[in-house]
Amino acid sequence: MNLTEWAKTQGVHPQTAYRWFREGTLPVPAQRVGPRTILVNIATGTTPEPAGGLGLYARVSSHDQKGDIERQLARLSVWAARVGGRVVRVESEIASGMNGARSKARRLLADPNVTTVVVEHKDRLGRVNVELVEAALSASGRRLVVLDDGEAEDDLARDMVEVLTSFCARLYGRRSAKNRARKALEAAGHG
Repeated sequence: MNLTEWAKTQGVHPQTAYRWFREGTLPVPAQRVGPRTILVNIATGTTPEPAGGLGLYARVSSHDQKGDIERQLARLSVWAARVGGRVVRVESEIASGMNGARSKARRLLADPNVTTVVVEHKDRLGRVNVELVEAALSASGRRLVVLDDGEAEDDLARDMVEVLTSFCARLYGRRSAKNRARKALEAAGHG
């Protein structure tokens, strides 16, 4: 199968797959057979592929962080290649981690071929109740792998502002919610 076809089956942009090939981080074996042709070796022989594999998931919360999605996917792919895992699905999206309206995360979690969900940080999968997702995966014989279990302070502060803004908006109305959330954080000594 050529690299472009493989990328489309994995939900990855062909240019991203080509960059992974150039950097040596493509999670499957591939070789250049012509000036513009790269073949991906997804199965050798007639043995059936093993059931299940890795599902890589990357998420950022705003469009100004879009470049970080590619960096997350690259790190996840390098890890998958290093452990020799078979990547069966790659999903990335720009969405808030505070709600469940993330179609690509749901698609990844619902895919029965994904036996291991891999994220860079636990908060990439969700800001709250990730332990429940982890328990549900475990109950179905699947697992969650978090590459870096440390959480960034900036992300936690941003989440706190989002939560406080939401509460203040309900109490005082949307107009003054952001200012009241900022003042609450300053009063708590985190501003």
